[in-house]
Amino acid sequence: MKKVLTIILVGMMIMSMIGCAKDEESTSTTETKTETKAETKTEEESYVGISMPTQSGERWIKDGSAMKEILEAKGYKVDLQYAEDDIPMQKSQIENMVTKGADVLIIAAIDGSTLSDTLDEAAANGVKVISYDRLLINTDAVSYYATFDNRRVGQQQAESLVEGLKKIKGEGPYNVELFAGSPDDTNAFYFFSGAMDVLQPLIDDGTVVIQSGQVELADVGTLRWDGAVAQARMDAILAAQYTSGEVLDGVLSPYDGLSRGILSALTAFGYVAGDDIPVVTGQDAEAASIKLIITGEQYSTILKDTRDLAAVAAGMVDALLSGSEPEINDTETYDNNVKIVPSYLLEPYIVTIDNYQELVMDSGYLTEEDIK
Repeated sequence: MKKVLTIILVGMMIMSMIGCAKDEESTSTTETKTETKAETKTEEESYVGISMPTQSGERWIKDGSAMKEILEAKGYKVDLQYAEDDIPMQKSQIENMVTKGADVLIIAAIDGSTLSDTLDEAAANGVKVISYDRLLINTDAVSYYATFDNRRVGQQQAESLVEGLKKIKGEGPYNVELFAGSPDDTNAFYFFSGAMDVLQPLIDDGTVVIQSGQVELADVGTLRWDGAVAQARMDAILAAQYTSGEVLDGVLSPYDGLSRGILSALTAFGYVAGDDIPVVTGQDAEAASIKLIITGEQYSTILKDTRDLAAVAAGMVDALLSGSEPEINDTETYDNNVKIVPSYLLEPYIVTIDNYQELVMDSGYLTEEDIK
């Protein structure tokens, strides 16, 4: 009987040892698979989704193309989508990018306040978000903001307007009308605030007169930055305020697409380039407006070199995916109602007939073919 018990005990010990060995082998195999999967993941091509607001503006085409080129050269898989100023479409495009496994999203929003839920969900899935040119608000999901110094842009627009008025129209007072960007774009606020930093003191002392009386952002905004909307408003102001001998001296326009609509209204009203055309500002150095600057119809624009902004955004992508910190030069200005978003602000430049060749053409931003 003792022999039998001994044999049974020995057998149990052997089986136990075999079981342990199998467990160790199983654990080892699982660990190896996990390590292999991790290695495979790090070797996979990272996926970057780029969401742009529209292709109706020349600058957004340049922005998207420049980012795609830079990121693909770095080895990233890039999905570039344009929402054509359709908010539901932009939300859907971003959601699809998340579903397809985007690691980072670069977003220039149509309306920065409408994407909060979409971005919060993306962040919950581990997706990093970069706000591009336009600030994304009411969300904690934004890691960084790549943009130009937008208040400075507005200041430069007003400075070039005042310079043009003095240079072309002589001594004041000057009759001026104000236009601003789309009310749902946070940049419109910064542009207009910067411009009023310069113009408000001149309005207060009577040097600048706003015949229409429209001086609040709510009154001068242009939904979706639509040139046709700006043209219609300029038509209405001219008919209401400038048919009894008053002369319009200048127009603050925050974007080239609006400037061209405004100029269409002015020329239809009878103003002539090279003679009495009002001083009209702009922004983005679009080819069509550079042509107008050359012909003396538009006085100025603001160059925001999209190649530089695309490079900043690409650097932020690198940092987010490597766990490092990108270069940041502003941690105070851009409050999105949830947090101060760490930002990199690029310097804009005033462009006129005197320097367009150097800033826009010689730099390669536009080609001679572009302005033919």
